[in-house]
Amino acid sequence: MEALKKKILEEGRVFPGEILKVDSFINHQIDVDLLDKIGKHIASKFPDVTKIVTIETSGIAFAVGVSYHLGKVPVVFAKKEESAITKDDNYYAPLYSYTKKKEYQAFISKKYLSENDRVLIVDDFLAKGNAVIALMEIIKQSNAEIVGVGIVIEKAFQSGRERILSQGLKLESCVKIASLSDGIKFLSK
Repeated sequence: MEALKKKILEEGRVFPGEILKVDSFINHQIDVDLLDKIGKHIASKFPDVTKIVTIETSGIAFAVGVSYHLGKVPVVFAKKEESAITKDDNYYAPLYSYTKKKEYQAFISKKYLSENDRVLIVDDFLAKGNAVIALMEIIKQSNAEIVGVGIVIEKAFQSGRERILSQGLKLESCVKIASLSDGIKFLSK
């Protein structure tokens, strides 16, 4: 996805701790044209899906973008905090956020996933894989089939890819970053 690489090089900023800030077009303000291209790209890799699962907040827009290119299949997002109206019958999995330095109990209502679903996981970033692993645990509790994982930006120098592939899942990333230590470097493939 050359358009995404170009945008990352133009507007992405690297912070200490190998953090890539892309808030001007991915996770604070969204470049809708780019979102559409990303949605089309990920959807082309996973044509037979009945649900798309992501986690709040930044993955939602991209999950919706993929949904449109898959015929508007339902998008379900895991929540990180319960409220008085979400304490129903839920699937849960622990999740540690490195960017927020906080532990969550991610959850999805049992009403929205079933054993008949073929689920695609979509998220904005893949680093160590914690969010995807938590979503996989939630989906497994529902006995749904996980067809794969679609990622917008993968930090290929971290362990997320290995963790997902070790589960036997197909993983497609729009771009793979090889390094952030001396500028933004992409993997060629």
